[in-house]
Amino acid sequence: MTGFWGVARAIVGREFLRFVHQRERFLAALVRPLVWLLIFAAGFRAALGLSIIPPYQTYITYETYIVPGLCAMVLLFNGMQSSLSLVYDREMGSMRLLLTSPFPRWWLLFCRLFGSTAISILQVYTFLAIAALFEITMPPWGYVTVLPSLIFGGMMLGALGLVLSSFIRQLENFAGVMNFVIFPMFFMSSALYPLWKMAESSPLLRDICAVNPFTHVVEFIRFSLYLQLNLPALGWVLGWTVLFGLAAMWGYDPARGLMQRKT
Repeated sequence: MTGFWGVARAIVGREFLRFVHQRERFLAALVRPLVWLLIFAAGFRAALGLSIIPPYQTYITYETYIVPGLCAMVLLFNGMQSSLSLVYDREMGSMRLLLTSPFPRWWLLFCRLFGSTAISILQVYTFLAIAALFEITMPPWGYVTVLPSLIFGGMMLGALGLVLSSFIRQLENFAGVMNFVIFPMFFMSSALYPLWKMAESSPLLRDICAVNPFTHVVEFIRFSLYLQLNLPALGWVLGWTVLFGLAAMWGYDPARGLMQRKT
């Protein structure tokens, strides 16, 4: 057991050291959601012409409505950035050495996931603190109750990044795949507008957004910020996490898949 915790400390510590030495990554993770929150939100509110009263038993402005979606955006982008480093590690050979260690593959991948998720949560709370400076605030206890949803959401989106990185051969191709995955997931979700509003223009688009894994992360975070538990969203998040985790374990199996072709 001591060996397992030693591996966890080493992998998580390496993730934090990499994050500390990449300050632009921290700034980039904050700039994107802040631009949406402080600039685009005004235009979207005017274009949609609504003051949203969703099923959270409280009145909220459009800015506070999109805050959960922007928190999920931070988790998504950081999960993809962390997976980008995995592609680099595999090209350099360090990932192969890690996977051939005597420790179970699931534990090694879980430690990577945990490290990237912890960094994502730090970025989310920094974003929420900056939003509060502009008087865009949530219920006080919501900042506490949202933590479990950030953990589960970060693990799910990080696992998705692991799946993508396990099937990409070259570092140059990963950026294109990231854009192909990130932007459709973000825009075809409830991050910027509610599903009922989407159904008014396109029921098909609404159905696509309803099955989008990112939508369930957004709704889980949104309900948690308002001191409520969304059990269906939690179930979907856990289910997708398990599915993505199993796919990542298969993709990073040295005996088959991409790792077999690389050897």
